[in-house]
Amino acid sequence: MKITRWFFAFLIVLLAPLAGLFAAQNSHKKRPSQGQYLAYVGAYTTKTNSKGIYVFRFDATVGQAKAVGLAAESADPSFLAVHPDGQHLYAVNEVSEFGGQKSGAVSAFAIDRKTGKLTFLNQVATRGAGPCHVSLDRIGRFVLVANYDGGSVAVFPVQANGSLGKDSDFVQHTGSGPNKERQEAPHAHWIGTSPDNRFALAVDLGLDEILVYRFDSAKGLLSPNNPPFAKVNPGAGPRHLAFQRDGKFAYVLTEMENAVTAFAYSQKNGTLSELQTLSALPKDYSGPKEAAELIVHPSGKFLYASNRAGVDSITAFAIDPAKGTLRLVGRYLTRGRTPRHFAIDPTGAFLLAANEQSNNIVVFKIDIVTGGLTPTGQTVEVASPVCITFVPAE
Repeated sequence: MKITRWFFAFLIVLLAPLAGLFAAQNSHKKRPSQGQYLAYVGAYTTKTNSKGIYVFRFDATVGQAKAVGLAAESADPSFLAVHPDGQHLYAVNEVSEFGGQKSGAVSAFAIDRKTGKLTFLNQVATRGAGPCHVSLDRIGRFVLVANYDGGSVAVFPVQANGSLGKDSDFVQHTGSGPNKERQEAPHAHWIGTSPDNRFALAVDLGLDEILVYRFDSAKGLLSPNNPPFAKVNPGAGPRHLAFQRDGKFAYVLTEMENAVTAFAYSQKNGTLSELQTLSALPKDYSGPKEAAELIVHPSGKFLYASNRAGVDSITAFAIDPAKGTLRLVGRYLTRGRTPRHFAIDPTGAFLLAANEQSNNIVVFKIDIVTGGLTPTGQTVEVASPVCITFVPAE
């Protein structure tokens, strides 16, 4: 027994320094604090007081928001996307000229999840003017961009350090729609990959089309699907798309019709079949129509759409899990002007509405049973907020 005790005591003395060394080597690998997030805000800088991308801390356990400040200076970073690794952020620069060309740009940043600061990595031309949407494919190998003014989409490889390489593909849309003022040419407004990463869908406001591409996730290439697109109502002006969590249904928000169209989505061949179209506005509404953002709740039970003209509000719908159809839950004023964008925190407990023209972000509690929204009283002041995205904080 004495020998056994002596042996174990000897092992403890021998291994203690090694354990300390291991702990020191891995001390930087801190896990994100549960419910604690950094919320990054894209903003227009032209003709505003904004300087670029801002950040605030958000405690999803209680819904508390606390401003931090400017994360990085950037020109008109109107839409943001975070890499699946949580270490890199990408922002479109919604400008009409870049590098002496008629093009916008997309910028890459490294994220400091302790301070919230962003370190600029590089910036590349999007080959089309006015890029307004950016996303990543499901495995984070490529960044996809929609050029609104240019009416085109482009794909960029993500390098090992998070920076962006030269575009791996570029597609110019062609055609027009019935509204000669808003649809005189193609206007790509959103692009993203399907849940299985086999297809890329591009929503074009100018064409009244959701264009479907087969996506080569190894090379970052786009090729037209068969059929190559689905249509919405003439003159509806589709803006954004959101997939149901299980990938069986997709929802398209039409900016000019201010409505949501539900589609059945074939994961096998990438086709969309229309199911239903519902207005996001009151029945007796006769004012201007200008819908903006569309998000499916993480639970898959609810769909939310923002209305930014005439009635600054969020419309909530309940989703039939079997049929994919929608039922109106209610409409909720955003307590600000022009909710161009909103986001739901990763826990699904809160919705944050970005009111562009009143320079504030308002926090709402989500009723997980009904989908209804209740303002919490929490507000963050940000100049011209137009996009919000979350990253787990350290």
